[in-house]
Amino acid sequence: MSFRVRHAEPGDAGALVKLASEVGAEPEGWLITGGEWRSAAEERRYIRAIRRSAHAAVFVAENSTGLVGRLSIARDTHPASRHVADLGLLVALAHRRRGIGRALMEAAEEWAVTAGVMKIELHVFPYNDAAQALYRELGYEQEGFRRGHYRRGSDLVDAILMAKQVRGRR
Repeated sequence: MSFRVRHAEPGDAGALVKLASEVGAEPEGWLITGGEWRSAAEERRYIRAIRRSAHAAVFVAENSTGLVGRLSIARDTHPASRHVADLGLLVALAHRRRGIGRALMEAAEEWAVTAGVMKIELHVFPYNDAAQALYRELGYEQEGFRRGHYRRGSDLVDAILMAKQVRGRR
């Protein structure tokens, strides 16, 4: 099944909330949230703000069934690290391992280079082997391990910090 990657639009808010809620509710715990997400109105406001910003972007993957993937990327706001951007990725269960995550990551890297970002970093859970493999294939390397970095419900969850240089150092 084919898909296309594009910038998110405010009208995508309802579908994005549904997608994030479904992925967040999976028993494997792929997201920090446990199935709860912003409301559609909050998501719409967030997307509107992002679309006005030169420092962040939200990309979606869409096929004939609707939105099947989302990637958010944002530049660090501190002047000493504004050359770094952080991203988060999610793909619907029925559409994984079909190139959607890779296409969203490539769109983020293109955006980053255009925005003057030199390094992209992300967090991935230690048990998410498929995501780690994708990130390694795309040139991301583990830079750290953060014990108990996120709270998911009443549990503290570890995170692996991975990063990639997308432009040369100055």
